[in-house]
Amino acid sequence: MDQISALELHFGGFSLVIQQSILVWFGICIAFGIFFVVAGNKIKQQDPTKASKGIVYLSEEMLNLILFIIEGNLKEKTKKYIPIFGTCILMMLVANLIGLVGLQNPTSNVSFNATLAVSMWLMIQGNGIKKNGLLARMKELTEPMVLLTPLNIIGELALPISLTMRLFGNILAGSIITMLVYGLLKSLMPFGAIGLLVTPFLHMYFDIFSGCIQTYIFFTLGSFFLGQQVSEEE
Repeated sequence: MDQISALELHFGGFSLVIQQSILVWFGICIAFGIFFVVAGNKIKQQDPTKASKGIVYLSEEMLNLILFIIEGNLKEKTKKYIPIFGTCILMMLVANLIGLVGLQNPTSNVSFNATLAVSMWLMIQGNGIKKNGLLARMKELTEPMVLLTPLNIIGELALPISLTMRLFGNILAGSIITMLVYGLLKSLMPFGAIGLLVTPFLHMYFDIFSGCIQTYIFFTLGSFFLGQQVSEEE
């Protein structure tokens, strides 16, 4: 059965096309919104003298995962940025893994990834300016010598491009390769059924391993560059 790749809405002479990846992301947002409300209520009711279980235990493990990714880079500022990084890490992880249930990964959409990357870059630059001031931030671009200013500017602008294309390339490549393999097996039926024995390993690498590692890389780099701007100098 063919997947619906986009939702088309018509308002008179105006047409609006919403890609499946955006619809999937919208669904993930709703699901996590419900989860956070339920988890928050459960945590408030939790008896601290008893061992955590169920959704409270799951929330604690999620927090440990978030701290594992960002704490080493943000150091004493970690607590301040847990809400934004925690939400984005968990939602991107689900977005990268959702291909396992046959839905289009939101992160296979380059415009979606660019939005996340640019938002991360603006947060880094904004916090750097907020802490030290605009002049001090501009002065950093001239260090260690004025002649390197163009290279420093290029380096700063390269971050959102790098984050976007790395995530997009890996997730999209995995989706395409998996689709091609299934197409080949379908054309070779009934002998192609033997090939289904190897498809779980394809999903283990392209969906699970690649999805997890790309989430880790994206937010490790994001928190590292943010940490350089907001952490107290040692």
